[in-house]
Amino acid sequence: MKGKIGLVVGLGVGYVLGTRAGQERYEQIKKQWLKVWHTAPVQEHVGKVKDFVGDKAAAVPGALWTGAVKVVKSVTGNGSPGQKLDAVIATGKEAAEEVADAAEDAADEVKAKTSSRTRTTSATKKPAPKKPGA
Repeated sequence: MKGKIGLVVGLGVGYVLGTRAGQERYEQIKKQWLKVWHTAPVQEHVGKVKDFVGDKAAAVPGALWTGAVKVVKSVTGNGSPGQKLDAVIATGKEAAEEVADAAEDAADEVKAKTSSRTRTTSATKKPAPKKPGA
């Protein structure tokens, strides 16, 4: 899938940059894109996505901070330097797993949210009108 997207993007870029009227065509494409981008429905969805991602992304820095605090506490604990090192390594692994879990949870929530919106959108589409006499 990534290869197909890359091919389409590459062909588009090659077309725009390779034509004699490349700059003019680029300006036309840019103008049309900006018209679409600034429409109310697109901006409404952009706002929703920004809010949703902002809410979910807040969990990851919290997990990072908690992990950093745990590592610092394990360094300042009692014991020999070797024991401290072992404690830091173990705590670092746990903290990394917690951050990974938080990131995966946020990604899963985003996927679930987008797939439910896709299902809702496709379910709300009206069926095509039947042709008379068919």
